[in-house]
Amino acid sequence: MPSKIYVIVGSMRPKRIGRQVAEWVLSNLPLSPVFEAELLDLVDWPLPLLDEPAMPATGVYAHEHTLAWSRKIAAANGYVFVTPQYNWGYPASLKNALDYLFKEWNDKPAVIVSYGFRGGVKAAAQLRQVLDGLHMRTASTMPAIIFSNEMLDADGRLRNPQEDFSPFAETVRRAAEELASLLQRT
Repeated sequence: MPSKIYVIVGSMRPKRIGRQVAEWVLSNLPLSPVFEAELLDLVDWPLPLLDEPAMPATGVYAHEHTLAWSRKIAAANGYVFVTPQYNWGYPASLKNALDYLFKEWNDKPAVIVSYGFRGGVKAAAQLRQVLDGLHMRTASTMPAIIFSNEMLDADGRLRNPQEDFSPFAETVRRAAEELASLLQRT
């Protein structure tokens, strides 16, 4: 039975391209007998700023939104985090979603895919530190998708991610192969 991975959209901004980027990543994951992938958009999980009375490491949750989030995250064997770079860092929405839980993330493999006008490598580096703190096994291949204003339409949406992001497809495939290898070591 293949492992389940979530491709997590890390941005919740009203005008965002994060979902488009994550859908592109999902469509460029190679077919694998090792895992099946599902898109998980944080917009669909409106977690308030961390409001649990106990530390997440205890696994004791008081709120239904946390219990539901815990069940969802625990159901996956690995993750692909798709994050923009905002002011040299990754979004607070992603940090909040990570901080809600602890044991659910432990020892699970992850890939970080960043994007931005400079590729988002600073955001990816910061996110990697947090994933290390959650005792996750992060792939060394971290695709950094660079986009330009020319790739955006008048509404700020990506015009043609399949074509514009094609130079990054091989790195995404390599990261997915590394994720598959990490999943097999679980």
